[in-house]
Amino acid sequence: MVNPLPNILVTGSTRGIGASITHALKHRALLIGHGRQDGPEVIGADLSDPAAADRLWDAALTRLDGRIDVLINNAGVFEATPVDAPLPDWQAAWARTMQINLQAAADLSRRAILHWRERGVGGRIVNIASRAAYRGDSPAHWHYAASKAGMVAMTKSIARGFAGEGILAFAICPGFTMTGMAEEYLASRGGDKLLADIPLGRVADPEEVARAAVWLALEAPASMTGAVLDINGASFVR
Repeated sequence: MVNPLPNILVTGSTRGIGASITHALKHRALLIGHGRQDGPEVIGADLSDPAAADRLWDAALTRLDGRIDVLINNAGVFEATPVDAPLPDWQAAWARTMQINLQAAADLSRRAILHWRERGVGGRIVNIASRAAYRGDSPAHWHYAASKAGMVAMTKSIARGFAGEGILAFAICPGFTMTGMAEEYLASRGGDKLLADIPLGRVADPEEVARAAVWLALEAPASMTGAVLDINGASFVR
């Protein structure tokens, strides 16, 4: 019997937005998640290792019987690096953030495109970027903003380059979302002041981002390929 459900790989699936995406896709897809350690339906991979994304794809492909229909790139780090940090620390932080947030997503997207070309079918990539891609971020988070801007540009390039082959790419740019990373940042930066900058008056729930990701992964019309959806409470309007 042919499996009617799509096979989906979700990176960074064990917490925050990724966990919400995984929960929202339950019963709607066959899922393999990714985290720091192996677990039930989770493949452990340290994406700071330049070879890890390729190994993750191979392992996920094996677990999903040789077929992946949708890739959701959600894994990322948000780590402060002050401008006056020693140069080796500064460069190491930039390299780590770019590797995890952008290069690993690019490597997985490459494998996805090659997989779909080999099978002669289309597929979908959903990239979880950030409001910081357009608005920038704090003085200690240049590297984070740059990595997410790169993810948006990558999404648009994939959409333009491969739409004719049925390969679609979308991005979501959340503002502050109530995940572990955001909670720490809100506390460190003065939560009330940051909330005052959000016309909606609150940060997003991970479930709100998840609903958008699921819609892009399963239902969004093909003509939307290349679209970037903002989920930021009108704190940055393009």
